[in-house]
Amino acid sequence: MADKESTDVSTSSTQANNPLSRKLNKILESRLDNDKDMLEALKALSVFFSENSLRTRRNLRSDIEKRSLAINEEFLDAFQVVKEQLDSVYADVKGMNDCCQDMTNRLKAAKEQTHDLINQTTTLQAESQKVQMKSQVADAFLNKFQLKPEEVKILRGTRDGHLHRDFFSALSRVKQIHTDCKFLLRTNQQTAGLEIMESMALHQESAYERLYRWTQNECRTLTGDSPDIQPVLCQAMGALKDRPVLFKYSLDEFGTARRSAVVRGFIDALTRGGPGGTPRPIELHSHDPLRYVGDMLAWLHQAAASEKEHLQTLMKNCETPSSLIEDILGHVSEGICRPFKVRVEQVLLSEQDAVTLYKLDNLLKFYHYTIGQIITSEAALLSTIMDIQDLSHRMFFNSLTCNANKLLDKVELPPSDLGSTASLTQTLQLLRDVLACHDASVVPIDDKKQDFKQILSCVVDPLIQMCSVSASRLNTVDMAAYMINCIYLMQSTLALYEFTDTRLEMLQAQVDAHVDTLISEQASFVLGRVGLSPIYSSVQQHQPSQGPLSVVQGMDTLTVKSAMNKFDSYLASPDALILPQCSLLLSALVRESVKQKSAQLICEAYKQMYSAIYIPSNEYKEPQGIVPRTPDQVLKLLS
Repeated sequence: MADKESTDVSTSSTQANNPLSRKLNKILESRLDNDKDMLEALKALSVFFSENSLRTRRNLRSDIEKRSLAINEEFLDAFQVVKEQLDSVYADVKGMNDCCQDMTNRLKAAKEQTHDLINQTTTLQAESQKVQMKSQVADAFLNKFQLKPEEVKILRGTRDGHLHRDFFSALSRVKQIHTDCKFLLRTNQQTAGLEIMESMALHQESAYERLYRWTQNECRTLTGDSPDIQPVLCQAMGALKDRPVLFKYSLDEFGTARRSAVVRGFIDALTRGGPGGTPRPIELHSHDPLRYVGDMLAWLHQAAASEKEHLQTLMKNCETPSSLIEDILGHVSEGICRPFKVRVEQVLLSEQDAVTLYKLDNLLKFYHYTIGQIITSEAALLSTIMDIQDLSHRMFFNSLTCNANKLLDKVELPPSDLGSTASLTQTLQLLRDVLACHDASVVPIDDKKQDFKQILSCVVDPLIQMCSVSASRLNTVDMAAYMINCIYLMQSTLALYEFTDTRLEMLQAQVDAHVDTLISEQASFVLGRVGLSPIYSSVQQHQPSQGPLSVVQGMDTLTVKSAMNKFDSYLASPDALILPQCSLLLSALVRESVKQKSAQLICEAYKQMYSAIYIPSNEYKEPQGIVPRTPDQVLKLLS
């Protein structure tokens, strides 16, 4: 067994060392699915190894070698073409390299030859940039400090004298350059600044002179009723504001043109009327003083307002003080002062009616105040209106004074009813008309008060004096009643108006004095009719030292008792013993006051007599039978 095992091991070892065996084993052990190279080789082999025979198997190596040789020959042919192309490219590149080298050499030679020229060119370019910059600075300087040729031409103008539409822009440009030159004077360019300023000043003065002549010509044409003030003229006045003298002359020219236009318009309004006859000429109403003067004043007010509006339109581009505008307005309105004054004075001097004169006076006051809101108080027109108003004021008061003098020259006698005379009635009607005009006027309050004071002094005082003279021939009672009636009519007239309180108080004081007279006379009349007057006088005059009152003559018991009986009959019907003059009083309040206050006096007298009779020292027996009524009872009956 051992030998057999040994023999098997030896056989296995011999087989393992055999090369063929190893190859076969390697082939058998190999896995063709995972050997890609082997698969590729087999695929390539299958292309040309089509027949599996002994010959082909023996010639397989030579076939593979031939095939490999053929492939290599093909590669050699292909690379031969590539080599030839690469040689051609190499030759071209070498030629280009030689050409570039030649050009480099030539450029080096040219650079060495043009180096100075390049430096000179660089220097010239730098200088060119500097010159270009200087040119730009010069152009900017000229644009800022020099006028363009077209601007100079615009400022010089044309022969026809018209202004170019860009004239004011060019003038503004000149002013701006002239102002900017001041900055040059602060630098080292003072010479240039002075020369430019001088040149611009010449252009400026020439332009202003031409603008002034053009403005004057334009202002002279503004003579229509409604002048068409063009915006370019307003712009021209705004530009001339920098030249005060030329500006003032232009305004004077405008004022002169408008003055003649206003005068012509006023005369046309007086004589011709409006366009087409509407409104009608003012002088057609010369027979009606109020309308005539009122229409003229209304026209003046409208003209003043229109002229102020025209002037403000002209000056809208100027910051002008109001005093200058007012001066021009005063000059414009001055031309119509004389024709207006002559016509109004004719009306005032020919008018005699005080009411009309007073209405004219208030009308002039109103328009003086109204027009004074438009033009200055120093204007000739307002001075003229003030003078005419003063004249109307004097004429009015002269008329009142003449009326008062007529009242005193021919004093009427009081009528039988002690009422007002015709002169008094007419004068009070005149006063009512005057005060009604004054009450409706729109003059200031202070002027109203002053006018009231003067009017009342001119009318009321002469009336009172006339009534006093008229009543001078009457007895005391008639005079008192007549004066009370006259003053009552005056109070009734004045009470309807304001600012008459002081005068009413004065009149009331006079009424009170005459009422006191009537009260005293009424009490005396009653006491006399019942027979108590002598008794009352004796009581007042009796002194205790004279003895008993009953022994005084006329104071005996029977006489006193008889008088008291008559007095008692009076108490039954007090209205039976009233003075006729009291019944003629126009004022019910005054009549009632006289009645009540006279009754009080009678009661006071009765009280004194009653007390005297009841005094024991006067030795009246049974005083109750003499005076059965107490003073309180009497007062109650008379109340």
